[in-house]
Amino acid sequence: MDFQTEFKPITVQPQLIEGKSFDMINEEIGEHPFTEEQYPVVQRIIHASADFELGKSVVFHPDAVRAGVYAIRKGRKIVADVQMIQGGINKPRIEKFGGSVHVYISDPDVMEEAKRLDTTRAIISMRKAVREIEGGIYAIGNAPTALLELIRLIKEGEAKPDLVVGMPVGFVSAAESKEELAKLDIPFITNIGRKGGSPVTVAAINALSIMAEQV
Repeated sequence: MDFQTEFKPITVQPQLIEGKSFDMINEEIGEHPFTEEQYPVVQRIIHASADFELGKSVVFHPDAVRAGVYAIRKGRKIVADVQMIQGGINKPRIEKFGGSVHVYISDPDVMEEAKRLDTTRAIISMRKAVREIEGGIYAIGNAPTALLELIRLIKEGEAKPDLVVGMPVGFVSAAESKEELAKLDIPFITNIGRKGGSPVTVAAINALSIMAEQV
């Protein structure tokens, strides 16, 4: 039996779908505190999540957008806490400038060390990242323990990232880790509360890479 819905999509053309989505976001967001350079990041976060509350909870260090765009244009490496972020980032735009995306959480040495120390792979992956990469952009959307470890490494002078995009999702330490990030005097993009996740972290990085392409 052939079942058909009465609803028809507004359009099936990808570019028109995205454009219409952004128009709807612009119409619905209302008043917001974001600057002209910050808003494209928030816009893509809302587009990825359909969550205006999450979008309005985003917090920027004053230098965050400029630092992120500069780092991408300089070909700095991006460190992700999980493969989902690595898979979602638009790598051709990053690679255009000589950059690359790295994730260490499933490396055999990371897994072995985490087991030996009875700690999370996310923590050990951050320790490995700062040993292997100078500066760079850290994109953390899943593991609060990764963000807290990165914050510790920054405070102790072992890590000096160009930008931290820290928006882990969850109940245990997620909101608290982002509160700690927002206290640092380094470029960061984060949000308030438990919401977050890999898709919105990816959205922030992709927004920065789009801006990096613009002359």
